[in-house]
Amino acid sequence: MPFPIHRPRRLRSSEPIRRLVRETQLTPSSFVLPLFVCPGSGVRREIKSMPGQYQMSIDQIVAECAEVRQLGIGGVILFGIPSRKDEEASENYDPNGIVQRAIRAIKAEAPDLVVITDVCNCEYTSHGHCGKIVNGDVDNDATLEWLAQAALTHAQAGADIVAPSDMMDGRVAAIRRRLDENGFSKVPILSYAAKYASVFYGPFREAAESAPQFGDRRTYQMDPANVLEAMREIELDIEEGADMIMIKPAMPYLDVIRAARERFDTPIAAYQVSGEFSMIHAAARNGWLDLERAMMESLTSIRRAGASIILTYFAKPAARLLGA
Repeated sequence: MPFPIHRPRRLRSSEPIRRLVRETQLTPSSFVLPLFVCPGSGVRREIKSMPGQYQMSIDQIVAECAEVRQLGIGGVILFGIPSRKDEEASENYDPNGIVQRAIRAIKAEAPDLVVITDVCNCEYTSHGHCGKIVNGDVDNDATLEWLAQAALTHAQAGADIVAPSDMMDGRVAAIRRRLDENGFSKVPILSYAAKYASVFYGPFREAAESAPQFGDRRTYQMDPANVLEAMREIELDIEEGADMIMIKPAMPYLDVIRAARERFDTPIAAYQVSGEFSMIHAAARNGWLDLERAMMESLTSIRRAGASIILTYFAKPAARLLGA
């Protein structure tokens, strides 16, 4: 029957009732906090374009992870800032590289905290691209060896999950094979399966010191106009052995998250990237948005679209609000 029998507002009349009938729930355990680990000791260097985010030395990362664990956040993902860069991205797969040492230090203090590692080369190459440069472009097949070896050294150091973000064809299979051959068949792969060539990565490139020195990454990252291609990329990565898949960025690609959720039963992660985070902070700083409400609404939209795991720089303040 029509109004006045049906009054949807009845179920919005108070916060306890709204909470009772809420369809989409956020929990701290679904968040993953990105962390940037750099050389030195006692280093906590704020990233200017990302308020409240820091490049941190290993001792500071360990302290940060203790707080992450206390807040009930699901885990962390590590990005390395090496002491030196070269054309071969050699510190990425050095067993004593910055990320490998950070993993061991975190696991010594918080063995039950989930540690994910970003398996890419852009932070480690002198040219800022994600692989070996041949004739002015990234050589796909030559890069696979770097990625496989980096994933292996991360697993050997104690990483719980490895996450290739390079968008090279065949890298999931190469990593799965290398891990399995060396006794790490239990280490899952979280593949950045649909990573778009997005403008929203800008602040991250300051944070990770990984801006390309020439050209751009559009020959290997995806065209923002394509969603069917994303489904194909996800399908291929699952066939190669990906245990979880990721879509990056998150909010500009909610339709892609939803399409993936409807098609695949694999766990889906979404990365609320640096530009999304900094954009919300900038609007709040200008008085245009309420920071806490914008933060929580943005995270809810990603969860509602179908992501069960959210990589976000808002992980700590959101977890505090959820625990209040």
